[in-house]
Amino acid sequence: MKTIQSILLTVIFTATTLQANAQKSYTVDANSTFEVAGTSTVHDWVMKSTEGIGTAILTIKDSKITGINSLNITLLAESLKSYKTSMDKVAYEALDTETHKNIEYVLKSAEKIDETTWTLTGTYTIAGVSKEYKTQVRITSNKGSFVLQGSNQITFGDFEMTPPKAALGVVKAGKDLTVFFSITLT
Repeated sequence: MKTIQSILLTVIFTATTLQANAQKSYTVDANSTFEVAGTSTVHDWVMKSTEGIGTAILTIKDSKITGINSLNITLLAESLKSYKTSMDKVAYEALDTETHKNIEYVLKSAEKIDETTWTLTGTYTIAGVSKEYKTQVRITSNKGSFVLQGSNQITFGDFEMTPPKAALGVVKAGKDLTVFFSITLT
């Protein structure tokens, strides 16, 4: 009888622990924003999108993230828009969107720094070329959803792209880019 009671107590304790430390699946929601910013010989520029899709599996304990087990994001490259369609066109040529429709991110590992800061190591695939980056992200929670905010410094050369040119080469993009993101997981 004592054996049955101890087995039942172990099962109940394990179930309670698993519930308090549950892995949950989340999706990237429509409030997420993605930006690419750079310079040119004429002006600074920004392209933005809110059309990222993706999923994450998080370990949650007491409404806080204790583990980031997976994070996969896909962004249609041509969803990135600037304030000028002519600029968008040369950007899409640099990205070779005819062949490579999507920009992707796949998490490889996540390390918690403190309650709101994590270092994510993951692979960006842009214009068909993959490169691994470490990204420091700030995470906030809001009513069961989580917002991951961060940025990466990249270059066109990292992804074997030539910086775009316009106006017969008079306007040239700088080689350095900054990728900003604010990803809401619900």
